[in-house]
Amino acid sequence: MYKQNIVLGVVPTKRGFLSMEEAKRQKDMFMAEIRKIKPGIVTLVDIDDLCENGIAFENGKVPSIVRKLKDHGVDALFTPFCDFGEESVVAEISAALRVPQLVWGARDEHPNSDTARGRDTQCGMFAATKVLRRFGITYSYIYNVPAHSDEFRGGYLNFIRVVSVLKDLKNLRIAKIGERPAPFMSVMNNDAALIKRFGIVTVPISPIVIAADTEKLLKEDGEELRTYFEDMKKRFDCSAMEAEKVKKIAAVKRAVQQNMEKNNCTAAAIECWPSCNAALGVPVCTVLGELADCGLPVSCETDVCGAVTMAIMRACQLGEDTGFLADLTIRHPENDNAELLWHCGPFAYSLKAPDSKARIVQGQERFELRQGDLTVCRFDEIDGEYYLFAGEGKTTTGPETNGTYVWFETDDWKRWEEKLMFGPYIHHLGGTYGGFMPVLREVARYLNLRFDTVESEGPRSL
Repeated sequence: MYKQNIVLGVVPTKRGFLSMEEAKRQKDMFMAEIRKIKPGIVTLVDIDDLCENGIAFENGKVPSIVRKLKDHGVDALFTPFCDFGEESVVAEISAALRVPQLVWGARDEHPNSDTARGRDTQCGMFAATKVLRRFGITYSYIYNVPAHSDEFRGGYLNFIRVVSVLKDLKNLRIAKIGERPAPFMSVMNNDAALIKRFGIVTVPISPIVIAADTEKLLKEDGEELRTYFEDMKKRFDCSAMEAEKVKKIAAVKRAVQQNMEKNNCTAAAIECWPSCNAALGVPVCTVLGELADCGLPVSCETDVCGAVTMAIMRACQLGEDTGFLADLTIRHPENDNAELLWHCGPFAYSLKAPDSKARIVQGQERFELRQGDLTVCRFDEIDGEYYLFAGEGKTTTGPETNGTYVWFETDDWKRWEEKLMFGPYIHHLGGTYGGFMPVLREVARYLNLRFDTVESEGPRSL
């Protein structure tokens, strides 16, 4: 089961000659806030044992700070400014670590006066971020707002989600089960370029191997398979299929999962047709949805960029929810700004609408997804340049159809259609519940992707 863990180095900074008492007051406030945010996912590594009150301001402490953070394997760095800060200390630590970095400082309560010295926090961050740019450091920023504000908490959590995506893509291994269906030139992909640009590795696994492992599981008929088979029958109406076919689907799911785990793969792209159908004797659509609910997203039709898209969505959610990869199919017959996000039956059961009956028909799931806000995205490439398209909308009601589906409403579907049609995108678009545009924008900036939205300039339709 996928579970995210982010190790975050926290290095507050202060100006050497400014008030330590005030700096500690600021530190205590923001530390109290971040300790409450995803404590089961984020491990904080502080410098309390290295610096006075755990606040960096002396250059001589830099080597020991860097050593501790490296020893703990930090995935990212949070640099809160308790006042003006020490830009040289911040820059040296940042340059030594070269990890995603968040910069923020609390809004000052008052300016300098004859009786009281202010903190000049914003002023110091303007100086320090220029130095970070000099060192070639890519960093994220939260507005100069109080620690107890929703803006701070939301920005901090967004940064954690950004780090989650960057961490997962850096080590991503995608099981490539079969080749692309012959008619689908649209899913062609450069595996070597993914390795060179992002460290993303595709691992070929033959459908014949999956078929052999499936037959072995069915022959052994172990308790794990029997329990899972019974669970499927409780969740899905399987009356339209023979029981042995449903059990075979359960075995295929376990066989794919075993091969992914054996090859250290956390996502996959599968040639769901025609080779898998022929090799396995059952469609694998339901298998894909079931694997997604195990934290193992699998794209249809050997869409490797689709698998990367699904891995991005999983990491945005920190593993607390899943996403889906849909076909862009038809416009809503009555709502000009809505589109059908559909596929023949590979969506995660956990995304099902409460009042939608789940069925398996000819190996394919049938149900409608739940209502809510959606972020959609697509990682894709053309001519060696990589893009990340993203947009937000909400679900809406519409005519019932087969397969797994949801109707998606936008602010201006014609503009969406225009943007996606000119590409470089295909008919596969990822979706996940919630609002993640700031996260995806930052991910694109760190990875040097072209971030694309419906507002971006580009060709227009006639």
